[in-house]
Amino acid sequence: MDAELAELAADIVRVATARGVTIAVAESLTGGDVVSALVGVPGASAVLRGGIVAYATELKASVLGVDTTLLAVEGAVHPDVARQMAAGARRVCGSAERPAAVGIATTGVAGPEPQDGKPVGLVYVGVSTGELPRSGAGTESSAFELSIPGDRALVRGGATKAALTALKDALGTF
Repeated sequence: MDAELAELAADIVRVATARGVTIAVAESLTGGDVVSALVGVPGASAVLRGGIVAYATELKASVLGVDTTLLAVEGAVHPDVARQMAAGARRVCGSAERPAAVGIATTGVAGPEPQDGKPVGLVYVGVSTGELPRSGAGTESSAFELSIPGDRALVRGGATKAALTALKDALGTF
């Protein structure tokens, strides 16, 4: 892992620990790289509830609860899939009485070939947050699109960095 990702992950663990916020991760194209970055930080066990690599489309539905009709119509690379993956990670990695506070998810096309008509480099990062004390709002979810040029390694690395950055930003709401 490069120094920039390590520093970003360390910042996330520090902030989440200070605020008492738990984290859950759902990954597809990043294949565990987001969780790996977080686990590389001493003390991550205080905040990281877990991570799910749902590489196969059917696992996105059966494990994370992504809507099967959405997957059938749009495929796995879609903003609503990313949002639902993040919410599913919060639920699956949370406790019986309380989901994880923040869920982050990645889905996209790392290549080398397009998938379901979607181009290589198209990535969605989903974010799901629980009760937001500062805003008074309830559960929120969002997703954003990236177009990351380059080979498979560059796309996966860019998606990992974007997910960690989004996670750090989400922690600012707590």
